[in-house]
Amino acid sequence: MGDHSSDDDEIIEEIPVYISKTLSDQLYIFQYPNKKTSFNIDTAEVVKSCIKPLNQDVKIDFALNTASLHYDAFKGEQFAIAADGQKHSRSERPSFRNETMDRQSFISTKPMENINKYVLGILHKEDNRNEIHAVPLTGILQMRPSFSYFDKSDKRQKAEQKAENEADMDEEEPTQITVKFARQENENVRKAREKSFNFLSKKFADEAWCETMWYTRDSHQAELERQKLFTAMNQPSDQSLCLTNEDYLKSLIPPERSKIDIDSLLPTNVISMTKLKQLSLSDQIRVILTDVKVVRFDYLMGILSDKSMDKTLTAEKVLRTLPSVGLLVKGNWIVLSEILYPADSVSSIHGVPAEFMCRARDYVLYQFSKMDYVSRQKVILNTQLPADEVKEILLTVAKLDTSKNKWQLLQPPDLQFEKNNQELKQRQDVYWRAKELKFQEMEMDQKSQSKRQRKRSIREGKSDAVK
Repeated sequence: MGDHSSDDDEIIEEIPVYISKTLSDQLYIFQYPNKKTSFNIDTAEVVKSCIKPLNQDVKIDFALNTASLHYDAFKGEQFAIAADGQKHSRSERPSFRNETMDRQSFISTKPMENINKYVLGILHKEDNRNEIHAVPLTGILQMRPSFSYFDKSDKRQKAEQKAENEADMDEEEPTQITVKFARQENENVRKAREKSFNFLSKKFADEAWCETMWYTRDSHQAELERQKLFTAMNQPSDQSLCLTNEDYLKSLIPPERSKIDIDSLLPTNVISMTKLKQLSLSDQIRVILTDVKVVRFDYLMGILSDKSMDKTLTAEKVLRTLPSVGLLVKGNWIVLSEILYPADSVSSIHGVPAEFMCRARDYVLYQFSKMDYVSRQKVILNTQLPADEVKEILLTVAKLDTSKNKWQLLQPPDLQFEKNNQELKQRQDVYWRAKELKFQEMEMDQKSQSKRQRKRSIREGKSDAVK
């Protein structure tokens, strides 16, 4: 702006800025410095994607159009032969399965380490006004072409040449051996060694690639993740700039409170109404869902309308916030398993890790999404959790029907809500379909294990009879 004074500048528009932290530790930006500006990843076909979680490295394989007039089929076959040889071993994974170079790999590099000052911003229109939603970045990765098949070709040729040379030698010549003893290294030497290029390269090479799922931009899974870019808070963080005189005075001088600290008199899992009103909308819903376990949407709106400080609270705002803390099961809302069993925690009875408790509870919710009743014995068999832990999980969402000796949801299905909110229901169906394969594999593993145990029992019974 130079030396110009901005006192007389006209304010065109004031845009509130919100910070969303739902993806703050998972959001990466991919850059393709070697690609043309016309490159569009949405139209490219991704055949495989992998990640190294510890090193935070990514590898993406893009399909090459081998039917294109611009594709050199002869050269593509030569690259495949050079990398894998004429006859590659079955135990070794080939670089190109179709015996031609039909894909190109891109591996990430980090152009900068400190990205704390960078955020991803989205300009969003809500209720005829503009909003900016900003999400802190976890990292910025530059995807560059990988030519590992050339390295593989050189390595294979050197191995073949070495084998030929050893075959030509009639006698093995004596080789001088030098014995070296490792020196004791102090703390400074160890830190310097761990920062060296050779150490970091070995650390990168030793970690295995973990294959991941790749979802296109227009998929339901991508849309679910895209919704997490928007914050659940519908009030600017600096509330003093947008409050009325009366509300601003209340924030400076809170209402008269008792001399006794009410929170200190309440159990550890109970929160006072005064404290609940001071929480964000997302935290209010989280507390309510944890407390009531299974709740209909109209009942939840009634509680929030009474307890929330947000005078402009609408059903649309609540529906936009709910998927970040709850799951929709037969028209009712249930708190996420990760909230009940946080990471690094264990169950209170037998000390089962949170990872297994969350997986078992999600399996129970998946069963309730398909049927009205769930068998406790089936859950124990397929999750391999102790009976007490399974009962604890069931009590968070269900009650025992003694006439059937099975468990059913605490609330009856709300089919009208599902009918009025088809998009939410479809997103939840997509979530369960993504989980379904893992649950089916878990059930199949337990069935095969039970069969093996029965066969072993039969063999042992026959053996005892012979004796």
